[in-house]
Amino acid sequence: MDRIRLFVKGLSYSQTQSGAYALVLGEENGERRLPIIIGGFEAQSIAIALEKDVNPPRPLTHDLFKNFADQYQIKIKEILIHKLQDGVFYSILVCDRNGEEHSLDARTSDAVALAIRFKTPIYTYGEILDKAGIILQEGGSDATSTKEPEKSQAKSLDSSKSAGLMATQSLESLKKQLDEAVRNEDYEKAARLRDEIDKREQGDQ
Repeated sequence: MDRIRLFVKGLSYSQTQSGAYALVLGEENGERRLPIIIGGFEAQSIAIALEKDVNPPRPLTHDLFKNFADQYQIKIKEILIHKLQDGVFYSILVCDRNGEEHSLDARTSDAVALAIRFKTPIYTYGEILDKAGIILQEGGSDATSTKEPEKSQAKSLDSSKSAGLMATQSLESLKKQLDEAVRNEDYEKAARLRDEIDKREQGDQ
């Protein structure tokens, strides 16, 4: 299958849903964005790794993993987001030690946090990006900078209310809302709408 390289474009923070972030990945030489909902700890770890001038007094978990791997000459060659199932992205770390290659399962948020630290490329399959990618509207900007996520203007519905509301709406209505969320750069809401649309369409098959 065709593989597409991805780059971290930023993090979008929700003021209405505590601890919810959208990690936004963008394709190389393309306009599609892949928003992935992640937790607060992982978002913090990614943000710190992106900010070169931030050095925690003690290593975070992902920093400890990097230090351990360096000590024992383990390299991460690449990250591959290889599966999307029920709205969940699955990833693997492709590692090398003394010429021997091994693959390890990992949560996508952890994999990206490590990819930044190891300066490792991130890939996904074209079919995953076709299925879950969102086209950035012309003239739009990427997700909010990670420097001050608490000031992000991203707006999100409460997860439980959002799920109940989406369940009562038509597929056409959800698609219109998805387009609007993308225009407003509300990647978190867009990701939830995309997952609901995907479930609906899979159920009709």
